[in-house]
Amino acid sequence: MKIILLTVFVAAAWAADVTVGTATAHAGQKVTGFIQVAAGVDAGTNIPVIVINGANPGPKLAVVAGAHGTEYASIIALEKLVQAVNAADLSGTLIVVPLINQASFAQKVPHLNPVDGKNMNRMYPGKADGTQTERASWTLATQVVAKCDYLIDLHGGDLDENLRRYSYWPQTGKEQLDTKSRGMVMAFGLDHIIIQRNQDPAVPGATSISRFAVDSGKPTVIAEAGHAGTTDAADIDALVLGCESVMRHLKMLQGKVTPVEHAVWIGQLTTVRSEQDGIFYPLVVPEAYVEQGMVIGYVTDYFGNKLADITTPISGVVTYICSVPSMRKGDTAANIGEIARAP
Repeated sequence: MKIILLTVFVAAAWAADVTVGTATAHAGQKVTGFIQVAAGVDAGTNIPVIVINGANPGPKLAVVAGAHGTEYASIIALEKLVQAVNAADLSGTLIVVPLINQASFAQKVPHLNPVDGKNMNRMYPGKADGTQTERASWTLATQVVAKCDYLIDLHGGDLDENLRRYSYWPQTGKEQLDTKSRGMVMAFGLDHIIIQRNQDPAVPGATSISRFAVDSGKPTVIAEAGHAGTTDAADIDALVLGCESVMRHLKMLQGKVTPVEHAVWIGQLTTVRSEQDGIFYPLVVPEAYVEQGMVIGYVTDYFGNKLADITTPISGVVTYICSVPSMRKGDTAANIGEIARAP
């Protein structure tokens, strides 16, 4: 009798609705809606959200993309993930936010929200009465991060970025949190993993959704795949399969998990910037290994005369190189990852 009552109680508890924005899903339902950001000092916005409330109990996982609205591979990956996950097969709840920065997407503006000129992945926890980016960040912090147990933040391949696939592991120094997030990043399956050291306090005005989630005690993984604003099928598949693998790792989906076996760990990212305005010519590709002092590209004037070589100050692997000829003084030409020991 006690066993029967316990079973009934658990079933009743799991039957509770899950609401994010205007989307309310009963157990066993997939529902779409919007996270509404009211107008303030500038226009409001409606951020699409999908809530898949599983038929069985389990954790709440949030997956977000499109903070940079021209990182198309990550956005399309979440569209495909939503179609692939069946609520009847799911244990727990999947909260999917596929396109945070709609103005960037619609106007094809990389990196920033054209409404207020701010980076929609640098303003957390945001402000309820700030500009659109700040209000959106505050709303996502309260509607998504606060409601989830785990977070996956997808990025990759903005219009001017040619990058290799990699993930970030946020290392906090908190053993339980780090163990959980390390398990997630290994399950995601990308073989280059950047150690994101998060022991120091977050920088006000430069806090990403992933850092805010980690600081809130939520195990988090960040993954990047895509290049130069393309929707390459292999990049999209890598992100979809990675999310599904993390869901299996969290026991949200059935199936075997095969963690990455021979990860290349990157201990530090060095940004190489141009010291000239002009036209950029890359000489290396993502995944290339370079040595300190090696020329990785050069800049010419608008008549084709070379102005300067761009060299790498460290040895390591090219994780990103500028994909377009346009170059201004101070712009990022490349990111170089320094190889580290496995933590």
